Amino acid sequence: MIARSRLFLIICVSLAMPATASAHAVVFPKKSTPGGYEKYVLRVPNEKGVPTTRVEIRFPAGIRVVSFADVAGWQLQEVRDSANAVVAAIWTGSLPPERFVEFPFVAVNPRETTKLAWPAYQTYANGERVEWVGPVDSEKPASSTDIVTADTPGSSRVTLYLSIVAVALSLMSLGLALRRAS
Repeated sequence: MIARSRLFLIICVSLAMPATASAHAVVFPKKSTPGGYEKYVLRVPNEKGVPTTRVEIRFPAGIRVVSFADVAGWQLQEVRDSANAVVAAIWTGSLPPERFVEFPFVAVNPRETTKLAWPAYQTYANGERVEWVGPVDSEKPASSTDIVTADTPGSSRVTLYLSIVAVALSLMSLGLALRRAS
């Protein structure tokens, strides 16, 4: 009985750990293609007892941000460099405790495969600022996105086989429909 209780506790703790480890400012998707236009979303949860009042993201070199979506209750300030490229975005508003907000934006990816790091900063109503800028295995990691080619070995064959099966099923369905019509 005690061993079973201990096992249950270990399983619960191990399942809860990934959830707590991922509770930070995260940019989605986690993978995208070189040179493509991508809709990214910065998701920020509020795990403190006071509202989040400011969220900032700094855009990685090599990415070109082209537009932002409006987010109800939040004001956007675009930060631009001397070449007028968007290098950061700052949203101000109020995010109550135990809620999250998403900030969508569209960007053009770098043409080469790479890993983009998204440093983000979250400020609370009491003045506390959390910096999500560390390495992946740190307590406060920056989110990242892998820019990789979509084709993986064998993926074109799977697509081909699925296409052949789809055509065969379509022809069989057409044959049955024509047979019933006669």
